[in-house]
Amino acid sequence: MGSLRGISVAIFVVQALLASVTLVSAQGSTNGSRWQTLSGKAPSVIAHGGFSGIFADSSFGAYSLALLTSPPDVILWCDVQLTRDGAGICFPDLKLDNNSDVAIVYKNRQKTYLVNGVSTKGWFSIDFTLRELGNVILSQGVYSRTNKFDGNNYPIMTVQDTYAQLNPPRFWLNIQHDAFYTQHNLSMRSFVLSITRNRNVTIDYISSPEVAFLQNIAPSFRRSATKLVFRFLGQNDVEPSTNQTYGSLLKNIIFIKTFAFGIIVPKSYIWPVDKDLYLLPSTSLVLDAHKEGLEVFASDFYNDVPFSFNYSYDPVAEYLQFIDNGEFSVDGMISDFPITPSAAIDCFAHLGRNSSKQVDLLVISSNGASGDYPGCTDVAYSTAIQDGVDVIDCPVQMTMDGTPICLSSINLIDSTTVAQSEFSNLTTTIPQIMPGSGIFAFNLSWSGIKNLTPIIASPQSQYKLFRNPRFKNAGKFLTLSEFLTMASNASSLQGVLISIENAPFLLEQGFAITDAVLDALTKAGYGNKTDQKVMIQSSSSSVLMKFKSQTNYDLVYKVDEDIGGAQSSTIDDIKRFASAVVISKDSVFPETSAFITSATNVVPRLKAANLSVYVQTFSNEFTSQAWDFFSDPTVEINSFYLGGGINGVITDFPKTSNRYRRNRCLNRGNQIPGYMSPVQPGSLYQLITAPYLPPAEAPNPFLTEADVNEPPLPPVAAKAPSTSPNGTALAPTSPNGQPKVAASAIMQLLTVFLAISLLF
Repeated sequence: MGSLRGISVAIFVVQALLASVTLVSAQGSTNGSRWQTLSGKAPSVIAHGGFSGIFADSSFGAYSLALLTSPPDVILWCDVQLTRDGAGICFPDLKLDNNSDVAIVYKNRQKTYLVNGVSTKGWFSIDFTLRELGNVILSQGVYSRTNKFDGNNYPIMTVQDTYAQLNPPRFWLNIQHDAFYTQHNLSMRSFVLSITRNRNVTIDYISSPEVAFLQNIAPSFRRSATKLVFRFLGQNDVEPSTNQTYGSLLKNIIFIKTFAFGIIVPKSYIWPVDKDLYLLPSTSLVLDAHKEGLEVFASDFYNDVPFSFNYSYDPVAEYLQFIDNGEFSVDGMISDFPITPSAAIDCFAHLGRNSSKQVDLLVISSNGASGDYPGCTDVAYSTAIQDGVDVIDCPVQMTMDGTPICLSSINLIDSTTVAQSEFSNLTTTIPQIMPGSGIFAFNLSWSGIKNLTPIIASPQSQYKLFRNPRFKNAGKFLTLSEFLTMASNASSLQGVLISIENAPFLLEQGFAITDAVLDALTKAGYGNKTDQKVMIQSSSSSVLMKFKSQTNYDLVYKVDEDIGGAQSSTIDDIKRFASAVVISKDSVFPETSAFITSATNVVPRLKAANLSVYVQTFSNEFTSQAWDFFSDPTVEINSFYLGGGINGVITDFPKTSNRYRRNRCLNRGNQIPGYMSPVQPGSLYQLITAPYLPPAEAPNPFLTEADVNEPPLPPVAAKAPSTSPNGTALAPTSPNGQPKVAASAIMQLLTVFLAISLLF
């Protein structure tokens, strides 16, 4: 069924996707360990409505993308609904209005029915013939996901059409509302029996949450290859035919065995979480079901919905918890993002902590493991080391008494509770450093700062995504010397990265930051240390020039803006004082409205000049990634390494990056599977139809010589007394020793004026 326009668009989608993903046969797990599934084989990947995390559920595009990014034996899932004339369609819900434009096409045909005893209002499939639904187009039903592909005119497809057009390796029909259809004189049983007798369609699994339905059809499938599976809903939900809760039915697994081959359970049945979203001990469900000969399929896997904080926003880690925990493995996982369980099963399961690296990708921390703990604290650094980071970083700030410390920002408000402390009155404004006001590290002594409470950064908090709240204030801050001692004692580290910013300003205030860093490195033994390298990073060429004149450290130039390219003369200038460059993700793959539009030539040009290229910042939260990466940080890292050709990543979740480079799918040469192939820049963007295209954005500027060249660092100015008679920290002074006027009444009035002007 479906209109010709829908079919033609669908063909275009497939062609575009084929161009964007290299599809090869998966090799299967080669780890030699027997899977702890019931069969001893690898768990199955079940694509819930296809790749419904990107395209409309049950659409041709969603099913096509699932086939291209999953193993050869992937199972396509179809939720079956019946039309008024008894046709079976693949559609995710009994109501049509949330996943299609039916409410626009047939705006006066809304009805109200009792569904499992609950009055439900909407547009129902039973009120439309198959022919009428030919005018209805599928749409993305999860509003937090992109709707940019809704203009592709995906038609609603029958079960037969879906099978014929996609030819899936395995096919799963889910029958959710048999009792409802029976009340309206439609027979789901008759449809299921007719479709399974169709020689042109092979049904591998049939599931239902209704006991009576499965008991009714079970005799017809006793000698069939089709497997019946009982689906558990919420533990307190009531199963309609037995009038028991699903929680109570779970206690009678032997009864389920009388009519089903396996069970589907929400993932929380296996690994429950507490009220704060932290994992509780696993239940015995999988082992109990396996003991009775029942396969267990886990559902409710989504990359773009917050899950347990134990997984650090890493969906691969969650899948591995269900298949590689050392005690049991589920037999299959039902996911809206099938690319992720595909990679988890084939590339990452049973790796072991000592598995060898498959690619040469440098992993540099961003304030330690700051995705799990407050940045630049002892616990963030020790966790990063445990997680396999190569280089730990220290952004150096200076205290009022001249102590170099590690702190993510010169503004203490960003990483501490200073605004709620006795130092809250030290708020001031320094335009040379940042817009707005702050409480700056050089206004407090080290003894004051080290007693402040750290705060974990949550850069995606505007989307209600917070990091590890149970440990949001854990750890203590370190001086640069303490940081270097910790690094020196970690034999697994390749080196340290010392980041220096705001050096000219600090020198004018009397803080010799470069000399303090050199002194700390020398005292820590890094002047002649050979087993760990020292990397000095700065966005100031004058800082790097000074280090070049005095040391043999590796110098890293940080480009602090998104760029679209770099002049040859600029690259030559950078080579005078640096051996590596740090650039933003957008400088590699420019984005428009969270879609990658193209790839720049920045990385190949820098590498051609023998400059290593490191990219920042890689985070695990799905809102930090372009749609092209399927809400999976591993897909993003893989695309930047294999597709972008970068040398290293700077990340606040080093464990994810370290695991990526050890995955067994990277050593297969030309046989890398589709789920480990880099995305092609612009492949999704080209599928957005004109009415849905976001406004065009101006291209990023080129990096010029003027951006790079700087005058030499100024000499260290004489510093005013650091404390007042009563011991309170003083405001910063200018080179002439006079207090800054940033906090004066004049500046306050100017700030108010500027704020008002921005409203108009």
